[in-house]
Amino acid sequence: MAILKLETFAGISGDMFLGALTALAEAYEDIIDLPKKLGLGAEVAVQIQPVNKKGIACKHVNIVETEKAGHAHRHLSTINKIIDESSLSDSVKSIAKSVFMTLGKAEAQVHGVDIEKVHFHKVGPLDSIMDIVGAAYLIDRLQVDKTYCTPVNTDYGFANTAHGKLPVPCPATQELLLGLPTYQGDVESEMTTPTGAAILSFLQPSFNMPTLTELKIGYGPGEKDFEIPNTLRASLCQETTNENQMVVIQTSTDDMTGEYLGQEFQTSLMEKGASDFYYEQVVMKKGRPGIVLNVFCPEKAFENVSNFVLENTTTIGLRYYSVNKKKLERTFSKVSLKDGLMQVKRSTTPSGKSKYKPESSDVFKVANKTGERPLDIELKSKIIIENEKD
Repeated sequence: MAILKLETFAGISGDMFLGALTALAEAYEDIIDLPKKLGLGAEVAVQIQPVNKKGIACKHVNIVETEKAGHAHRHLSTINKIIDESSLSDSVKSIAKSVFMTLGKAEAQVHGVDIEKVHFHKVGPLDSIMDIVGAAYLIDRLQVDKTYCTPVNTDYGFANTAHGKLPVPCPATQELLLGLPTYQGDVESEMTTPTGAAILSFLQPSFNMPTLTELKIGYGPGEKDFEIPNTLRASLCQETTNENQMVVIQTSTDDMTGEYLGQEFQTSLMEKGASDFYYEQVVMKKGRPGIVLNVFCPEKAFENVSNFVLENTTTIGLRYYSVNKKKLERTFSKVSLKDGLMQVKRSTTPSGKSKYKPESSDVFKVANKTGERPLDIELKSKIIIENEKD
């Protein structure tokens, strides 16, 4: 399984996607052979052209239609038939058809027609079919299971389409980018296309970029040249494990009582991956008394922990931010008391001094058994530790 990172500073199109993924997979020969697998070998060919985009050397995967190519505007059923009759694997077929379905729904929504009546003006031509099927083939080959992406650059202006001049981003592109962070760049051109947006939508990217270690980088160039490098930068990554990198999650409530944040809630919160938490009593707007829940968890547990808080409190939103944690080295040992074993945590300060802390659950077990005060049990265990050290 692979983690894919996409940097869309120059937008995103089908040919840029195809070029970047081909570079990552080093699959140029396979993509050259793709028309035959689709049964389109007589109608389309793939040419690999070295290009340079503002000092970035990369390869453009150019799809060339032959004289035998048909130029009809194809319906979704026609495109699905081409995919179904190909020699591609079932998983690749599934990805490709899913992307076309997503695109078809967007076109149908924009133009107000049934999806089966949508003419794929933009993606009906064989070059665009190759872009989507090629991307599907490479997503499957790379085994992409998680994607992170930067906000998508759409830029501005107008684009010539089969429907006439349409504003950038084109309506279908904008429909496909609903719910995703976008911004208008400085180039008067269509930087993000429906094809690119549909492939991106299939990947369901997260825009909450964690700390990643990049293992390999590939560039997918577009055809045009601008003042910025017209490329999609894609990286294969692995998540960086940093035990000291934590996330603080905070939320404030003034419409639930503290009993709902009791032992059952706290136990479940820790099971979801929280490493610590605390509550604060506060006065909120209009003088209402409230509770602030502060939760600490590792980055990898953020989704589980934050979802649990949203599901099990009355809050409708939360805050979160990353922090670094500095912790003392610690070891664990067992202290044998007359009435049971007790786990004790020993931590060492920067100067070399030791601190000891018995496990509270063990303290209470022994206290319940003997009738002694928990504080006395804790003190007794510390004395034993000190004597054993000497």
